[in-house]
Amino acid sequence: MGLTYQMKMKIPFDMADMNGHIKLPDVILLSLQVSGMQSIELGVSDKAILEDYNLVWIIAEYDIEVVRLPRFAEEITIETEALSYNRLFCYRRFTIYNEAGQELIHMMATFVLMDRDSRKVHAVEPEIVAPYQSDFDKKLIRGPKYESLEEPISKDYHVRFYDLDMNGHVNNSKYLDWIFEVMGADFLTHYIPKKINLKYVKEVRPGGVITSAVERTGLESKHEITSDGVINAQAIITWQEIKKV
Repeated sequence: MGLTYQMKMKIPFDMADMNGHIKLPDVILLSLQVSGMQSIELGVSDKAILEDYNLVWIIAEYDIEVVRLPRFAEEITIETEALSYNRLFCYRRFTIYNEAGQELIHMMATFVLMDRDSRKVHAVEPEIVAPYQSDFDKKLIRGPKYESLEEPISKDYHVRFYDLDMNGHVNNSKYLDWIFEVMGADFLTHYIPKKINLKYVKEVRPGGVITSAVERTGLESKHEITSDGVINAQAIITWQEIKKV
């Protein structure tokens, strides 16, 4: 186990959806902001790693469990901890609590280092992860098996300039936008995710078009993001009905 880090914040109006809940892509953005602040305080910021090693952090997988989504103006605490690492993967926990200390969202993220020029995965540098005081563990944390979709419904989306981050690839939270949008407004008005497994397979190139495809059986949906005939991301989501307040 590694060092923990916390930040408190209130959910702003522009991060709330039609139901008054925070948008899950914004949960990811806020969580990564918190881990980024921890990295800055420990002297291993994204800027420092890029300048010293020409490396950038990218996310390979998410495992997200939702009890309920925080609401507009609600005060939350986001806590993060770099749990462990092995030769290629680093595992980090994010937990979101309400004011009473009750757990609302639990998220596990798998990080890898990538060479910014070659775009290839780079082995973990011990001096980069040492400040987090996380454990070295050879054990791999594996997500579920993702099966090909047989008869999906799909929708195309243009990849816009502002969908890209400074590394030149689509911001990882944007994939969730595409995944949710294909579910339709009526469904999203009545249901929120209970569990999400999301795997990033291949970068989406700037420009062009992606296809978001889904197959839903009851309260489980399976998703693929593809472009140029290649799978870019896959997800499995279990949904829950929104509880009336």
